[in-house]
Amino acid sequence: MLQPRLPSSIRSLRSAPSTASSLASSSLLLLALTRLSLYTPNAPQPPTHTPSRAASHASQGRANKAAPGPGKRLGAKKGDSELVVPGNIIFRQRGTHWFAGENCGMGRDHTIFALQKGFVRYYRDPDRHASRKYIGVVFERGMQLPRGRGGARWRRLGLEERERESAGERESVGEGDGMGEDAKEGVGAVVLREGYQYRESNWSIGRSAERAGVKVRPYKPNDRWLAWRKTSERKARNAEKRSLRRKK
Repeated sequence: MLQPRLPSSIRSLRSAPSTASSLASSSLLLLALTRLSLYTPNAPQPPTHTPSRAASHASQGRANKAAPGPGKRLGAKKGDSELVVPGNIIFRQRGTHWFAGENCGMGRDHTIFALQKGFVRYYRDPDRHASRKYIGVVFERGMQLPRGRGGARWRRLGLEERERESAGERESVGEGDGMGEDAKEGVGAVVLREGYQYRESNWSIGRSAERAGVKVRPYKPNDRWLAWRKTSERKARNAEKRSLRRKK
C-alpha cells in the first residue's frame, strides 16, 4: 500500500530511538501533527526564483569596430614611360606581384621605388625568371627592357652620348686660359646652366676684381708680421664684443 509522502519531521519521529525522553517525543509529535494538518501532497507549491543572466553586448574593444577601414591606396603610382626621379614610388603592393628590376629598389613593405632618374618600364625577363614580372627604369625614352644577354651596361653618371670632336674643332679653342674667342666675348654673361640656374661662370667671378682694377697685396707665406697683426686685430674685436655684452 502506497503511503503519502510525509514531512521530514514525521520521518525523523518514526526513526527516533525508543530510548528518547518522553518530553522530547511529545514535542516532536505535536510539531509533526501541526505541520501535517497544514500539508497537502497535491497542493501547488509556491514558485521559486531561479537566478539567470540576461544577454549583454560588449561596449569596448573590437565589438564595435568590425567595419573595414579605409583603403591602403595600393597599385601603380607611375605608368609606363613616365618620368621619375630617385625616390619616386612606382608601385605599392602587398606581396611580390611585381619585382624590382633595372635601377629600382624594393622596400620592406614590397613598395617598388626608383633609384635613378629616367622612364618607367614594365617588363618580363625570361633569362632571370620564367614567370616573374619586373619594373625598371631606363635613362632615355627609346630604351627597352630587358637588355640582351651580354649587352653593354648603361652608365649611371647622368651623362649623354655625343660624337667626338674633330681635329679642326679642337684647334678653334684658344690657348691662353683655355677659353675660345666666342667665350671671351661673353665675359660676365649670365646663361642658363644645369639645374635651371641663371648664374655667371666661376672663372668669370674669379676675375671680377681684376676687371675692376682692384689690386690685392700678394700673399707671402713667411710674412709672420702680417699674420701677427691679423691675429691681434681679431682678438681686439672679440674683446670689444665681450665687453659690450657685459654692459647690457
